[in-house]
Amino acid sequence: MMKVLRTAFLVMMMTLIFSAVTNAAPVPLRGIVEGFYGTPWTNENRIDMMNFCREHGLNAYIYAPKNDPYHRDKWREPYPADKLAEIKTLVETAKANNIRFTFAISPGLDLKYTGSEGEQDFKALVNKMNTMYALGVRSFAIFFDDLKDSKGRHHEDGKKQAELLNKVQDTFHRMHKDIVPFITVPTEYFYNDMIDGRKIKSYTKDFAETIDEKIVVLYTGNGVVCEGISDNDLRNVNDIYQNDRGIGIWWNYPVNDYTLRPDGKGNSKLALGPIQKLPTKNMHAIFFNPMGQENMSKIALATAGEYTNAPEIYRPQQAWEKAIDEQFGNLAYSMKIFATHSQHMENSWAKCGPADAPNFTAAANVVMMAARKGRTVDLTSLEAQISEMELAADTLLTRLPQKYLAECKPQLEQFKRIAQADKLAVASLKAGKLNPSLKTLRAEIERNAKTAILSEQAALKFVDDVLELMGK
Repeated sequence: MMKVLRTAFLVMMMTLIFSAVTNAAPVPLRGIVEGFYGTPWTNENRIDMMNFCREHGLNAYIYAPKNDPYHRDKWREPYPADKLAEIKTLVETAKANNIRFTFAISPGLDLKYTGSEGEQDFKALVNKMNTMYALGVRSFAIFFDDLKDSKGRHHEDGKKQAELLNKVQDTFHRMHKDIVPFITVPTEYFYNDMIDGRKIKSYTKDFAETIDEKIVVLYTGNGVVCEGISDNDLRNVNDIYQNDRGIGIWWNYPVNDYTLRPDGKGNSKLALGPIQKLPTKNMHAIFFNPMGQENMSKIALATAGEYTNAPEIYRPQQAWEKAIDEQFGNLAYSMKIFATHSQHMENSWAKCGPADAPNFTAAANVVMMAARKGRTVDLTSLEAQISEMELAADTLLTRLPQKYLAECKPQLEQFKRIAQADKLAVASLKAGKLNPSLKTLRAEIERNAKTAILSEQAALKFVDDVLELMGK
C-alpha cells in the first residue's frame, strides 16, 4: 500500500513540475538593446552577441548606440558606405540566427514637428529608414529618451511625438507591407517620471492617448535604473497606456555607462550579477541594455535568456552559476568569487543588482560586532574568504583569456588590492593595533577607484570599518 502511495505521490509531483514548466511561457520579444553611452561595440562584438543570443534563447537585437553620431546627434545625415556595409552584415547575421534586428533612430535632440522644417525632418526619417530597408531591415524604432536639460526638465510635446510616430509608421507601412510594428521610448520613460503624485503628467497622458496601439512602447521601471519591476508595477504603467498588448521593458542591467571613467574610455564598475526582480507574466517585450564590455556582459545576459524563456520558474542564483560554469570552464570557481563582489550597481539615482558578496558581509559583520565590544571572535571564516579572493584575483589575472582580461583587468587588480587590505585589517584586529600599511594600501585603492571599484559595501567596507575602529 505504501509503495502505491509513494508512486502516486511521485506521479503527482512530476505532473505539477511538468505543468509548471510548460505553463512558463517565454516572453514573445526578448533580447538586447545596444543603447549605452560611451564607445559603441565593434561589428565583431555585435556579430558575436547575436550568436550568443541564438544560443541562449534571445530573439531580438535593437541597434541604438548613443554614441553612433548617425543614430542620434547627426541622425539626418546618411551613413557612410562603410557603415552601411557593416549594418548590412549585421542584418544578414541576425537573419541567419533567427534574430529580429531593429534599427533605431533617436532624432529628439533637434527634431522639428511642424511647418516646412517638420516636413523636411519627416522626409529625412523616412529616407533614412528606406536606406535601411534596402539593406534588409524590417523592424524600426524611434526613440525620444534622454531629452532633459541640465535641471532635469524637458519641453517635449507628447501628442506631437506620438502623432509623428503614427504618421511615420503608417507611411512606411504603406510603402512596405512586410515591416513589423515600430518600437519607441517616450521622453517620460520611467513610471515615477510619468506621474505627479496620483496624477498622470500631461506629456505622458497625451503620448499614451495618441500613440498607435500597434507601436511597442518601452519603459525602464519606476526609475531609470531601479531594483526591480514587480507584476504590480507593470500593471500600474499598463493602466496608463491601456494597451491590450501591454507596455514593454527596457531593463538597464548590466549596463554601467553611468559609472563612466573620467577619460570616457571605460567604466569603473562591472555589473556581473544575474538578472533578478522582474515580472513573471503578461510581458510582450523586454530588452536588456548591456555594458560596453561585451564579453563580461554575457554573465548577466545568459541569465536574461533563462529568465525570458521561463519567467515564472526562473531562479537567479542557479542561472548565474550555470552561466559562469558554461562561459569560464575551469576558471569558473575563481570567476564566481570575483563576480559576486561586483554585482550591485548604485549611485545617487541608480540602484540595481544583487548585493555584493553577501557571505563576506555576514562574516565581516560578526567580526566587527565583536571587535566593537572588545570581544575576541573566530576569524577563520573571514580569513578563508579573503584568501580565496586573493587567489581568485591572481588566477584570473594570469589565466583569463585576453578577450575577458581586456575588459576587466583594472577591476581584477583592484580586487587583489582590496583582498590584501582585508588581510591587513584582520592582522590589525589580531594584533590589537592598526598596521600602518593598511592606511597606505587604502589610499592606493582610493587612487585607483576612478578606474575600478567593486565590493564597496562588503570587502572594502570591512577595511574602512577596521580603520574607523582602530583610528585613521
